[in-house]
Amino acid sequence: MARADTLARARTLDRPELAYLVRIRTADGIRDLDLTWAELARDTEWATARLRDHGLAAGQRALLTASGFEGFWGHTVIGALRTLKVPYGIAEAMGWDHRRTAVFHRELSPHAVIGLSAQTLEGLAGTADIGEMFRSTSVVLARPSAVPVLRGVGVTASVISVVGPALALECPERTGAHVNAAEWRVGERDGQLTVAAGEGRASTLDETPLGIAGRVLTGRCACGSEDPRVLLAEADRPS
Repeated sequence: MARADTLARARTLDRPELAYLVRIRTADGIRDLDLTWAELARDTEWATARLRDHGLAAGQRALLTASGFEGFWGHTVIGALRTLKVPYGIAEAMGWDHRRTAVFHRELSPHAVIGLSAQTLEGLAGTADIGEMFRSTSVVLARPSAVPVLRGVGVTASVISVVGPALALECPERTGAHVNAAEWRVGERDGQLTVAAGEGRASTLDETPLGIAGRVLTGRCACGSEDPRVLLAEADRPS
């Protein structure tokens, strides 16, 4: 049977509702949450709009650095890039794979680099001028621990991070990373971030301290979004 026929047959099969089992760190330990295909589709739609705000459009190219265990948000970003018709390459976010990041960046000349980690930057620093490498990249979305390194060498970087089970993605205004208010309720208690699941999520999650220092800004952002924005404390940022 041809591959196309096999895929067509596979699409007719029943698919379980569960897409991922998401494991998150909280202030009290590890917590597992279900992520359904319907939730993943909604998360992808939100991420698509956020990447579109950064100017991503069909025909541009992107480089994503992510690890396999980060699939619950990596899949969301990949889905957004596909929706926007943006071809992409993927490199591992761990420092040992920094050479692949360098090769993809050189060969793709990407419009956007998404998910840069501090470990990747440490690896690249031994062989390249990070500022020269990324200053010409139109959109750089980096993990919180990598952002100050990039900004320190003149790269206009925005934050992409997980906040518990939620994806936080900074808009071009760079005044905090937005979290989808339709799906998650983020807050702060005693200087620590909390998160709770919205009513439409499969897994119940009451207000849960995450053990991450930070602040939450509410109100309309200059970009026009009403989603809350998370400001992560420099000393306690997720990698």
